[in-house]
Amino acid sequence: MELDPRLEYARRSLWIGLGLVPLLAGLDKFFNLLTNWEMYLNPMIPRLLHIAPVSFMYIVGVIEIVAGILMFTRFTRYAAYIVMVWLWAISLNLIMQGRFFDIAVRDLMISVGAFALAKLTEVHESGTVVETSRTDRFVAEPSHRAA
Repeated sequence: MELDPRLEYARRSLWIGLGLVPLLAGLDKFFNLLTNWEMYLNPMIPRLLHIAPVSFMYIVGVIEIVAGILMFTRFTRYAAYIVMVWLWAISLNLIMQGRFFDIAVRDLMISVGAFALAKLTEVHESGTVVETSRTDRFVAEPSHRAA
């Protein structure tokens, strides 16, 4: 049984977006064309890891590139979970900084999309869709008038 085309369009849209954005953002960690990524990094993290902020951002870039590429393989479901958790980590970093709360909230909401993609991909890969008939839907009963 095929997935409802509306669900398939939603899955495909999430798949493309959640694959391209980490890939492109990861590449940009090496060029800083979109933004200076280091300003989003909590200064405590490189100090704890004894690594230069730019080196840390290069590592972040590689992880994001790999996550983006994985999204376009047969491992989409797992990549979606990786992206979801990665977005949580980014949000936590921003919250711990006490800055960029708007971006933290945005990334948390994007992580919900990654979770939805993982679940839609599970359904897509299983080939099973539970059908419900129109009679299963709630229908309001007409109100009875007093005669």
